[in-house]
Amino acid sequence: MNDASRQTIEITLLGRPYVIACPPDQEDDLKRAARYLDRAMNGIHSQGKVQGAEKIAIMAALNITHELLEALDTQRESEASLSRLSERLEQALTDAPPADDTASN
Repeated sequence: MNDASRQTIEITLLGRPYVIACPPDQEDDLKRAARYLDRAMNGIHSQGKVQGAEKIAIMAALNITHELLEALDTQRESEASLSRLSERLEQALTDAPPADDTASN
């Protein structure tokens, strides 16, 4: 493993800095994920119902996982709907009478 693959970046969660190892080509994605997680954690913290960074992180992880699963379910439903529509279109094209080419002559 070369030194470039061992790059670290600093992220901040709930005001605390963390140094995370990250391949250079994934730095932007990690920073984006950290911002999203930080917003989620700050939202939970601001409600004041959950105390302690670890519990806040767990609640944020559960909320984000719930969002992800809902998005995956929606994507699967959309793909299934698109597949059904494609099948109906293919069937309609198969069932359609051939075009009358003699009218253009």
